[in-house]
Amino acid sequence: MKKKLVCALLCTAMTAAAFTGCGSSDGDSSQAKNDNASDASDNAADAADDNADANGDSQDGAGKGKVYYLNFKPEQGEDWVELAAKYTEETGVPVDVQTAAAGTYEEQLKSEMAKTEAPTLFQVNGPIGYQNWKDYCYDLKDSEIYKHVKSDDFVLKDGEAVPGIAYVIETYGIIYNKKLLNDYIAMDGAKIQSVDEINSFAKLKEVADDIQAKKDDLGVAGAFTSAGMDSSSDWRFKTHLANIPIYYEYKADNVDSSEAIKGTYLDQYKQMWDLYLTDSTCAPSMISGMTGDDAAAEFAVGDAVFYQNGTWAYNDIMNDGLTDDDIGMLPIYIGVEGEENQGLCTGSENYWCINKNAPEEDIKATLDFLNWVITSDTGRESLANTMGFVTPFDTFDDGYQASNPLLQIANDYISNGKTPVSWNFSTIPSEKWKDDVGSALMEYAQGTGEWSAVEKAFVDGWATEYQAANGGN
Repeated sequence: MKKKLVCALLCTAMTAAAFTGCGSSDGDSSQAKNDNASDASDNAADAADDNADANGDSQDGAGKGKVYYLNFKPEQGEDWVELAAKYTEETGVPVDVQTAAAGTYEEQLKSEMAKTEAPTLFQVNGPIGYQNWKDYCYDLKDSEIYKHVKSDDFVLKDGEAVPGIAYVIETYGIIYNKKLLNDYIAMDGAKIQSVDEINSFAKLKEVADDIQAKKDDLGVAGAFTSAGMDSSSDWRFKTHLANIPIYYEYKADNVDSSEAIKGTYLDQYKQMWDLYLTDSTCAPSMISGMTGDDAAAEFAVGDAVFYQNGTWAYNDIMNDGLTDDDIGMLPIYIGVEGEENQGLCTGSENYWCINKNAPEEDIKATLDFLNWVITSDTGRESLANTMGFVTPFDTFDDGYQASNPLLQIANDYISNGKTPVSWNFSTIPSEKWKDDVGSALMEYAQGTGEWSAVEKAFVDGWATEYQAANGGN
């Protein structure tokens, strides 16, 4: 059933709209986006106030509450501001959208929730994130938006309560440049004759090692893009790559969470990390200064054949002349028995929550806003074709689905009987766990630390952070 649900969600209506990436990014360009979005949001709020002042209660929404959304995704900051302004224009209800810089959401949410004018709409990243904010989450079980969710697989449940609803379903793996890979296949001594032969870590490593050895003849800087470990990129490895050994351990133990992870597949995690370091566009000693934008640019201009990222990266890599026919996506193989039957990593860590401590009129205004977002033509067009989201809502089934070849590839894997890898990193006990693993990965890469430190951060750190998150019990 889950396969069918995921398949249905990933089936795309190939509309001719631009797709905006939804990964994480940082740096000057991200800050400029956030500044612009903040200015636009302030202008929209001022306009709403002017409307209310001029017209009193004649505006549909004037005097009926307000919405403050603290957005998690920097890449969609401006899009949300524009959508909020349209809602305000249509209803008169003020909607303020603020966007946290990449890697700072939890910190900013804590700060904003302590204010008198706290967010009415915020996000948690799954069941662990919910535990941190359960005292703030309004029960959505009787809401209109919940009625449109296709399956409870896409909501957070606490007994009978529904404290959070996922609003975007995403997929990640190893994106590859078809033209460059075909150019490699045409070379003498190529290790494969077709990309279909890459269905295991062993074969992926064989190909990547050979591409790295022949990079000058192929005209690339490396097999893989740089494994940057600044905050705009490190989540790809301390969270998304780390998900693979977590997934296989949970699968082997027949569990969906753990208070003390064993690290059964950390040797496999290591060999994949080693591959990213050795067959790269840059030396391992440089990764601390490499960014997400660097990796995207390297792939976009053809400096690398492979790039670990997800469906949200589509727009970032299509700005330098690549076409839809030029890109494909492989599963992230790490060397686990049976991985030839593995599909791409599909799931969500983005759950809308409404602040139950907000004034009643603001809660109602926020519920109305979300319902408009997922049911109106304006809202659906923005989510699907401007932000590029695949959503779990039945209101998007009549043509409002994002156009993105990477989504179709994910669907093809499912159609071909491959098992999607679930997003188990939502069970990671804390952000500190991720940061500690990331630091250990970087120290190991730079030669200033041992792999044993990664293992310690992964296993011992998990137990410590789980106990801390659960009151030491």
